[in-house]
Amino acid sequence: MRIPCPLCGERDHGEFVYRGDATLTRPDPAAPGSAAAFHAFVHLRDNPAGWHKEHWYHEGGCRAWIVVERNTVTHEVRGATLASAGAAGAKGPAPAAKGAGRARNAGKAGDG
Repeated sequence: MRIPCPLCGERDHGEFVYRGDATLTRPDPAAPGSAAAFHAFVHLRDNPAGWHKEHWYHEGGCRAWIVVERNTVTHEVRGATLASAGAAGAKGPAPAAKGAGRARNAGKAGDG
C-alpha cells in the first residue's frame, strides 16, 4: 500500500505507524459520566467496511501526523492531509505533537 504524505510525496506504508480512527472525538474528562464515555472511546470501536479517515504517523520520514482516507476493503487510498489542518472532521485535539516518536529512537547510530 502506498500513502501520499502531504510533505514527502507518495511513500510505502512501512514508513508509517497506524494510530486509528480520525473521526472520533475524545470525551471531556470533567463531564458527568466520563468514565463510561472513556470506556466507550477506548474499547468500543466500529470496524467500518469502505471509505474511512485514519490517523497515520510518518515515522520513517517527516514525522508528521496525517489523516489518510482509505478504503478498508480494498486498501485504496484517496488522499491524505496534515492532521494539524483539521482534515479529520473531528472536534478535539490533534493526536500528538510533531516529533512524538523520537524518544523510541534515541541513542541509535545516526540519530542526532
